[in-house]
Amino acid sequence: MEVRKKKVAAAGRVIMDVIQAEWEPLSHWELDQRLDRAVEEMIGADLVALVQQQSASQQEEDTKPPDLAQKVTPLLSECALQRSQVTEAMEANPNVQYVTRFLQSSNTCYSKNRLSGRARLSLSHTVLLSLTLLSKRISYRSVSSSFHLEKGNIHRIFFSFCDQVIAQQDRLIRWPTAEEAPQHLLPFSSWLSPNEGLEKRGLPRVLGVLCDTRIPIRLPAGKPDSDGEAPEAKKLKIEPHPDSWLNLELVCNDKGRFIYCHISKGSEKDRGSALAKRLQQHPEMVPPGTCLIAGVGYPLTEQILTPFSTGRSPQENLYNRSLGTHLGRFNQVVADLKERFQKLRYLDMGNYDRAKAVVLTACLLHNVFLDMGDVTKGLVEKSTMEDVEEVNKDAAGVKMRETVMNLLYSSL
Repeated sequence: MEVRKKKVAAAGRVIMDVIQAEWEPLSHWELDQRLDRAVEEMIGADLVALVQQQSASQQEEDTKPPDLAQKVTPLLSECALQRSQVTEAMEANPNVQYVTRFLQSSNTCYSKNRLSGRARLSLSHTVLLSLTLLSKRISYRSVSSSFHLEKGNIHRIFFSFCDQVIAQQDRLIRWPTAEEAPQHLLPFSSWLSPNEGLEKRGLPRVLGVLCDTRIPIRLPAGKPDSDGEAPEAKKLKIEPHPDSWLNLELVCNDKGRFIYCHISKGSEKDRGSALAKRLQQHPEMVPPGTCLIAGVGYPLTEQILTPFSTGRSPQENLYNRSLGTHLGRFNQVVADLKERFQKLRYLDMGNYDRAKAVVLTACLLHNVFLDMGDVTKGLVEKSTMEDVEEVNKDAAGVKMRETVMNLLYSSL
């Protein structure tokens, strides 16, 4: 080492002389300082490399089980603590207990849907995991540490839970029978006195409110986006790609319970066509003297009354205000749904069938929680009035709407 240091020092002196001849402002002292620093750095680099080589071989020889145990023991303690916290959260959550009992009382067999070779959860832990994913905007990865499951396994367990709930669709979302309907009727207008006798003259009572909301989803892979469009097309485009959301069409009753649910792709524009056809085939679904209230753009029939697209007279404005009360109630129910199940504010999945399963599961659980008396209030988002033209107006519907409008105006 000393020999190498002397050789480096000699070479440095030669370089110093050359630099001094070409660049006079540097003094002998400054050049000496720089030379010493360069030699120290070279020697230091050699020493560091030697130490690293020795420490690597020493670590291979000194690896012992006690050291591994010291590292693993705190991890096991942390895992045990997290498991206890999950169990405490499960036992303290009445919603988890209620949904667990509900699924246990159903005819579904949860154990048959488990895959061999994968981590298994009890039904109550599965419910807690799934409700956590539905109620918050979190990813599978963020809950994997709490439940000690890999991301793919959480994905499988969650959609297995959705399948279990969807299997109860006929039990949870059910149209009222003729005997049940009178218990859920609302007056057409809240400011009318029941003694005015307008119902005897043909003013219907409201069985439910039909409307829809959008559930944003991730644009499926391979779909075109606006970047590839011409500048003129970009300017005219005011909405995102229709495959980037789902249409959630619902009918809610006086208690905010869903009695009808239809989910379609954003590109499907036929509002209420499926329900209107069903009512036409089964008119007994809407008893005489009752009707459904729907938004603009839905079919106007004798059983489904819609607002005027733009009120042009006092009569039409009065009629629209009466319907607006019912439509506002629907907006509150949707706000409650999205507040309870915040995952519906944006589904980070481009698969239509899986996104539909999540939305349907949330709607079914909405009714489950109403049955147990658990109510969540959400903030209604301000929305601009849609510029939608009236479509699918039949003669009976137009006549019925005019009759109701005149009855309301005569009450003034």
